[in-house]
Amino acid sequence: MKKTLFSNFLMMLVASTLYLPNTLAEDPTQWNLPEGAKARLGKGVIREMQYSPDGKLLAVASGIGVWLYDITTHQEVALLTEHTSGVEYITFSPDGRTFASGSADGTIILNGPIVQLDKSTGAQKTLVGHTRWISNLAFSPDGKTLASDSRDGTIRLWDVITGEQKYTLTKNSDDATMLAFTSDGRTMVSVSWENKISLWDSSTGEHKKTFALHPECSTTGAAFTPDAETVAIGSENGTIYLHNLNTGELKLTLTGHKEYVENLAFSPDGKTLASCSHDSTIRLWDIHTGEHRLIFTGHPEDALGVAFSPDGKTLASSIDDGTIRLWDTDTGNEKHTFTGHSEYVYSVAFNHKGDIIASGSVTGIINLWNADTTQHIKTLSGFGDIANNLVFSPDGRTLVSGHDGIRLWDVHTGEHKMQLTEHIDAIASVAFSPDGKTLASGSWDNTIRLWDAHTGKHKKTLIGHTKTVNSVAFNPDGKTLASGSDDATIRLWDVDTGKNEMTLVGHTEWVESIAFSPNGKTIASGGGDDIIFFWDIDTGKTKMTLTGHTDWVYTLAFSPNGKTIASGCIDATIHLWDAQTSKQKKTLTGHTSRVKSLTFSPDGKILVSGSEDGSVLLWEIN
Repeated sequence: MKKTLFSNFLMMLVASTLYLPNTLAEDPTQWNLPEGAKARLGKGVIREMQYSPDGKLLAVASGIGVWLYDITTHQEVALLTEHTSGVEYITFSPDGRTFASGSADGTIILNGPIVQLDKSTGAQKTLVGHTRWISNLAFSPDGKTLASDSRDGTIRLWDVITGEQKYTLTKNSDDATMLAFTSDGRTMVSVSWENKISLWDSSTGEHKKTFALHPECSTTGAAFTPDAETVAIGSENGTIYLHNLNTGELKLTLTGHKEYVENLAFSPDGKTLASCSHDSTIRLWDIHTGEHRLIFTGHPEDALGVAFSPDGKTLASSIDDGTIRLWDTDTGNEKHTFTGHSEYVYSVAFNHKGDIIASGSVTGIINLWNADTTQHIKTLSGFGDIANNLVFSPDGRTLVSGHDGIRLWDVHTGEHKMQLTEHIDAIASVAFSPDGKTLASGSWDNTIRLWDAHTGKHKKTLIGHTKTVNSVAFNPDGKTLASGSDDATIRLWDVDTGKNEMTLVGHTEWVESIAFSPNGKTIASGGGDDIIFFWDIDTGKTKMTLTGHTDWVYTLAFSPNGKTIASGCIDATIHLWDAQTSKQKKTLTGHTSRVKSLTFSPDGKILVSGSEDGSVLLWEIN
């Protein structure tokens, strides 16, 4: 009865969050936006999924927070964004009255017994002690203790009622560990990536015993039966090993997956094991016979996560492209698909009119969005290549992406036009000349190539850098090309002759990004030394330096009027600077992972940022 009452209250409460001041619109792209942002594209990278004990909610840990989905309506009902970094792991207490989330920032948040955003009620607790990201969480059977594993090399046990730390267990390494409690709550079990099973007294923290795993097992993940008497361990070789937790004995070996086993989950009755693998299949196993009960092959990509509903009739799975599918565990039929999540966003770009935004991910998927309505227009995919350094042609008809090769796409039809492949290593950067006739590419092979943008013919190769060319940019007059490299230099090249006209030296670490001012008189550069340099294009001398970032600068973009320069950092911040005075104007915070790409709209009113948290933010620039 208590579970039902709580669930009903939770549903009403999370629905009510839609009417809080920061969630004025019903469109989820507007929920819990950071200050200064007008919209969000993408729901973030999926890390973990869990059903609520009553099966009414599916909680999804993502790069931007925790999404809660109503399983009946298949609608988003809330986005919880209290963590300052991506959420790595989530779990419900056995009675469903407490919800715990662990983050890459090392913090754990307990929501409950009433999930609400008003911290003054005391309903929400933050557990602080870990110094690195949380890799696993587990409640004791009575719900009074929470165990947490961290990459800081410790396992900590917490009193759920008071939020106080009970004790700390020191591991032999900072490898991730999977945790569970035995059904009587007296013993805590940990399975480490060092291929060991350890048992601890959950009251005292005293170590009881350790078992070694099968010698051919290279642990990739683990799942425990509901009674915590059996553990299933996935391996890099595709094999799954089932061990008895009382004796350490190997009970069963499951073979069938052809590649790395990514994730495992037991059904609520403990009779069935679900596994997902990099071979793009999900398998259901009878753990008594070791036979396949069902194989799901509907995923077009590697499956990353699986979770059973409390009644065991539905299996949720997630894949690289951010899709979550719900499957009928009896028939294997697909019941529903949730979309909108994504992988790391590596690049963003505006077209010349400012009405289309392109975003590219680490999985090779390129999305086109309406810049005004934020509605998705189309997806360009099919090659599985990283969609790195997107750039529109000046006329907006062609979009270029590069990594394993340089790909040209027809923006109107979404068709792949051609691929340029003469570089002998990955492509790190691409740029169009202002007249749209020439395409420049910088590569890990230390060279820059110039191409005829219409025919794809190779025009010339620029040689001089001694390490990866991370960034290339044309001067607005189209006569000069600038390049920044891991060799800590910026080089200026004559586009017609291919000669190196000037080398700019001043950075003490690699140069990650460069950008020309709109008038073409200044080059900005940033990289591994956390400093942004402004260079005079005529003399090659430093005009000024911008300091304030606490980590390396990943991306730079000038506003169209040249008065502002935006810089994105590995620490997830974006800084806006006065390009004339070097004064820092503002810091934009809201991403939870490194900012990989920035671009201004042609009118300068919107700044778009892409991040490894799996989202794109649109910022209003005054």
